[in-house]
Amino acid sequence: MSLELQRFKQTLLQHAEREPSGVALWGDTLKLDYATLYAEVLYRQERLRDEHVEVIALAQDNGVEAMLWDLAILFEGLTCVTLPPFFSPAQRAHCLEQSQAERVIAGPELAHELTAGGYQQQGEFWCRTFSGPNQMPAGTAKLTFTSGTTGTPKGVCLSAQSLLRVARELDQASKSSDSRHHLSLLPLAILLENLGCYAALYAGATLSLPSQEVLGIQGASSVDVPRLLGCLAARQPQSLILVPQLLQLLVGAAEQKGFNPQNLRFVAVGGARVCEDLLQRAQRVGVPVYEGYGLSECASVVCLNRPGLCRPGSVGQPLPHAQVKLAEDGEVLIKGTNLLGYLGEPAYSEEWWPSGDIGEFDSQGFLYLKGRKKHQFVTSFGRNVNPEWVESELTQRNHIAQAFVYGEALARNHALLWPHRPDCSDAQLDFAVAQANETLPDYARVHSWTRLAQPFTAANGLLTANGRPRRDAIVAQYRTQLTQAVLSQESMS
Repeated sequence: MSLELQRFKQTLLQHAEREPSGVALWGDTLKLDYATLYAEVLYRQERLRDEHVEVIALAQDNGVEAMLWDLAILFEGLTCVTLPPFFSPAQRAHCLEQSQAERVIAGPELAHELTAGGYQQQGEFWCRTFSGPNQMPAGTAKLTFTSGTTGTPKGVCLSAQSLLRVARELDQASKSSDSRHHLSLLPLAILLENLGCYAALYAGATLSLPSQEVLGIQGASSVDVPRLLGCLAARQPQSLILVPQLLQLLVGAAEQKGFNPQNLRFVAVGGARVCEDLLQRAQRVGVPVYEGYGLSECASVVCLNRPGLCRPGSVGQPLPHAQVKLAEDGEVLIKGTNLLGYLGEPAYSEEWWPSGDIGEFDSQGFLYLKGRKKHQFVTSFGRNVNPEWVESELTQRNHIAQAFVYGEALARNHALLWPHRPDCSDAQLDFAVAQANETLPDYARVHSWTRLAQPFTAANGLLTANGRPRRDAIVAQYRTQLTQAVLSQESMS
């Protein structure tokens, strides 16, 4: 057992001994205190031991059971394969096959799917036998799959030492806020949320784990806003982890007096760039938001703004477990809690991880991200533009739900836009574009735009399963719109 794993388990035992009646886990209805949590984890470790297997897949909705099994797998020294609820059946099947997960713990809604995949139910486990060598690096505690820009998820293998070091640093970074109640909005299969839950347990806080149905969240991007706001009002959490779109939703609700953020003490936001306008709006309505940065290959969080060390617009300073430097071309390089390797590939042995992100530091060591290295396009004037930067400025306005920006070898940049509401007028979209342009230098501004007839979705092949645009596919499908409007503007000028 690694030092970090021993420390985490000892911390939970101390919570159980010192505050045995303190609420540790709160599901849809069930509440468990720390003493019961510790006993239930030990019991589940025994159940896992009886199975004599190495790889366990978790495909459960957020809740008490999911967290207990996650901890039991971790402390038993097995590999936990986490399957996000927004993965397609084909993606889940791929993950199970590649990881050779001998046991699956899943909800009844996956029964048909698992049976079709060769699994048989025995008690709480779905069981299957695999032959052939396992392709996982030794010491893999968590196998998290990222869909990236292709349809086939890629397995990132991480050690318990790395995972728990990051969780402990997250606890330390937020400690001055004295948050005693963390609510998990994102699925536990999202590594950032998973480690945020560990951090809450490190702190001895209450960890709320309502199901996605109770929260009103479905898939990667569908939200029942009244239900979500109702859940937050009923639970009154003090800390949350958000992606930018959820932050925008809560800020908008607070501006309309539909959400009261007065109990919030620490709100971390990550997963994509957050525009400064949204951060300023959050501050005005009293949402204590702290932007961070990380990636699965480095066990999630690398940099984080925190109380007393915050620069809006940056992703914060590196946390103590990580070292960050820039390559000659501005690419962010990271050293510290790096992956053991990708599933099915040789172990990763390099000292520094190339993130693929372009960044710069200010004089006080705060990191500012400029977009993805591979997504840059070069205008006909020779200017490098990171479209994600421009797209985040567009989509974090009131009217634009989706944006895609293109300008490769063109004199002007063109955007494809999908509005939040069908009754949104072209004039409102145009105003939102103008607002975004005010924050951008001339070479990065949107000079023309097209209103989409349908949104980008995973079903039409234009989004990955976790909601990222498939840039090559979008360009291929909309090449005429992306270039024709720009060329006609040039001919008129």
